[in-house]
Amino acid sequence: MDEALEKNIKQELKLHAKALSIPEGAIDSFIKEAIPAIKKSLKARTILTKLDVAKIVAKEIRKYNKDLAYVYENHDKII
Repeated sequence: MDEALEKNIKQELKLHAKALSIPEGAIDSFIKEAIPAIKKSLKARTILTKLDVAKIVAKEIRKYNKDLAYVYENHDKII
């Protein structure tokens, strides 16, 4: 995972966490724990789509907060 993608994922997670009123310290902790697992999952694939990345990120974040994972994975579908 390149730095730009990692930065984008972190920004999106923080934005969605703020909308869900998740404390900033908590989301920072979630991100710190999830990013290495996300990198490992992404490294195993040679071709990735935006949907693949969203599913992998949501899967890891779901371990920490189910609502945040749902919003992250479906943010383009939520009105």
